[in-house]
Amino acid sequence: MKFFIDTANLDQIREANELGILDGVTTNPSLMAKEGITGDAAVMAHYRTICEIVDGPVSAEVISTSFPEMVEEGKKLAAIHPNIVVKVPMIRDGIKAISWFTANGIKTNCTLVFSAGQAILAAKAGATYLSPFIGRIDDMNWDGMELISQIAHIYNIQGFETQILAASIRNPLHIVKSAEAGAHVATCPLSAILGLLKHPLTDIGLQQFLADHAKASGKS
Repeated sequence: MKFFIDTANLDQIREANELGILDGVTTNPSLMAKEGITGDAAVMAHYRTICEIVDGPVSAEVISTSFPEMVEEGKKLAAIHPNIVVKVPMIRDGIKAISWFTANGIKTNCTLVFSAGQAILAAKAGATYLSPFIGRIDDMNWDGMELISQIAHIYNIQGFETQILAASIRNPLHIVKSAEAGAHVATCPLSAILGLLKHPLTDIGLQQFLADHAKASGKS
């Protein structure tokens, strides 16, 4: 499974990249605004900087909702860097835009997905990635992981090449469960990635090893 970091914070992107396990980045207008990045020129420059840090897919989201505007905006985003993946919302004109981008060699990430039916449409349109929002589904007392499993099952049967990108991940367990459910990618905050490192038995074992080494070397 690939690991993407879901942020526009350059320091966090660099930290995740230095671990040697980072495959890409996802962003959205909310994450950009959180970092104080406003205005088309500043946003474009920020995407370019991210692409210079991470050698992998970088999802850049359109903010338009009509087909012609999404196409024009997506073309500008794709021109920033070869690693840019145009992030398109799961709406009627979004599916049309994904079909157009696919036909014109532009990679896409279909976002705001909450059902298997939507996942089928995105795959038929040729989306490179599909982003089911598992955390938001859980918030509605539904099972986000069940959706991942259902989509993975359908995609395997039908031979769809669209990659399932588990989004709205809240914690390390979401990452593990997404891997079990068949997600190809997990995009998550840095805290969730670092959380995978933690286990009390690891800490206890390391403390014991260090203590034993100190005794053996006469340092205790």
